[in-house]
Amino acid sequence: MSTTAPKSAPEAIAHSADEREFILAALRAECAAIEHAAASVSEEISAAVDLLDACTGHVVVTGMGKSGLIAQKISATLSSVGVPSHFMHPAEALHGDLGRVRDGDAVWALSYSGNTEEVVQLGHVLRSEGLPILAVSSNPASRLARLATVHLNLGDISEACPLNLAPTASTTAMLALGDALALAVSRRRQFSEADFRRRHPGGMLGVLLQPVTEVLRFKVGENLPLIPLDATVGAALKRAEVGRRPGAMLIVDDAGALAGLFTDGDLRRLLLRDGAGALDQPIATVMTSRPRVLRCDQIVREAVELVQKFRPDEIPVVDDAGRPIGLVDVQDLIAQRIIQE
Repeated sequence: MSTTAPKSAPEAIAHSADEREFILAALRAECAAIEHAAASVSEEISAAVDLLDACTGHVVVTGMGKSGLIAQKISATLSSVGVPSHFMHPAEALHGDLGRVRDGDAVWALSYSGNTEEVVQLGHVLRSEGLPILAVSSNPASRLARLATVHLNLGDISEACPLNLAPTASTTAMLALGDALALAVSRRRQFSEADFRRRHPGGMLGVLLQPVTEVLRFKVGENLPLIPLDATVGAALKRAEVGRRPGAMLIVDDAGALAGLFTDGDLRRLLLRDGAGALDQPIATVMTSRPRVLRCDQIVREAVELVQKFRPDEIPVVDDAGRPIGLVDVQDLIAQRIIQE
């Protein structure tokens, strides 16, 4: 299926009344390019996913100029979602870098015109070696399309450039299609959150994907005493005075399961209401029963989502039997710059 995008985008951008309108028109042209590419993609898209999924080696992504930069991003996306990949510059490949390609690899070639000389030459060489080639271009009759195992047609896209020359909207569409295909292959290979975590141990992504137990400063058996359900508020306060105290106490029943949470805020409100008599009250009558908790197998990102949605200052972490193993203090998440105040 091939469609032709309206040719009015560059003219509309060029005649925008002011700078803001110019920028908005350019953004709309980029959005329209993705919609146009989506309308242009045929049933060959399934064959493209088959080709990539069948690859037992690396997906070698190649392209020249701006398409080459998009190829690098697509290769990085593939690698991050569980599909081994690397970028190969087509001109360098023709001058000695063909050793980067091995049996079992598949090639993903990008060229908007479909006639970029270096990419076409590389395609001929790799096809002669029997490697499958996925090509993406705007021309199903192009030289690259003819030698490809599978060709995906982007369609005729008007650039966001007012001159309709600089690769802008076309590279946006190429990148969006690349991301979609990478995710489709990843889904077919049943790439999991645990797999993603292993590939992203660094940076904020790595922090958010850690088990929540990795960021616990207050841990049962170390610096977080548990309060029996039959204790008074005064007795609970004495029991909790061990080193630096968290902003809440965890109350447990006879089986050791979490029964409730009593925070510093709860204590202040109780003292203001009842004065000194507050300390003689059973903690079971003033605690928060069934507080929101995190399981020990949950990740930091889920703790952040809980804080953002419900704004708790402390979150108990429990095991599969509901027994407390620690306490997440929101101040610790702020100190580690995981969340902002």
